[in-house]
Amino acid sequence: MLEVIGLAKSFGKQVAVGGLSFQVAAGEVVGLVGANGAGKTTTLLSVAGILRPDAGHIRIAGHDLATAPVEAKRRLGFVPDEPALFEYLTVEEHLRFIARLYGVADIDRRLPALLADLDLHDRRRAFPDELSRGMRQKLALGCAFVHDPQVLLLDEPLTGLDPIGIRRMKDAIKHRASGGAAVLLSSHLLDVVSELCARVIVLAHGKALAEGTPRELAARGSEQGTGTLEDAVLDLLTE
Repeated sequence: MLEVIGLAKSFGKQVAVGGLSFQVAAGEVVGLVGANGAGKTTTLLSVAGILRPDAGHIRIAGHDLATAPVEAKRRLGFVPDEPALFEYLTVEEHLRFIARLYGVADIDRRLPALLADLDLHDRRRAFPDELSRGMRQKLALGCAFVHDPQVLLLDEPLTGLDPIGIRRMKDAIKHRASGGAAVLLSSHLLDVVSELCARVIVLAHGKALAEGTPRELAARGSEQGTGTLEDAVLDLLTE
């Protein structure tokens, strides 16, 4: 569902991503982990079509992002690390506006369930500056979910959420994946990554240091094979 082949992006002399390749299948959640500056956000912004890669190919549901950008992005949902919301649109107006952009015809029917899933029904007429950081994050996730994208890109999606919100969003991500969406998730919360992701890619300096299931990577975290994903990632990043 998502193919990234030889992705490269530099900013001046600084290489942010250097020849990265991976795939995410329908129904799969793949995690990107690494230290700050490892290339996670640059990778997500490139896949989202916000940054233009210096080299490589990106295909979203079979559509090349460079040659068929509209068709590719139509099938994509993206939640950035710092979501940008419209100051003068309410929660409900945000969701209706995004639904209109993507041609979602049955938004009236789907809106109540979406607001309930986001725990925003009581705040549906609130403006962004009336929302907490966590509520704004939920709204950004709702905007990404509203058109049922085939590929979801999530950059630190649980930032600012309380424990109940984290549980709801984890369930929502699992639900989207079980419905066939390919999910690419970047997060520093390695316990969340371990719970949600079928595969994990460890990045450093824009390149993949290791890739595998959370259990496979965790087994590298100790000589006895009883380590955690956090152990393995820390070992890889400090070698």
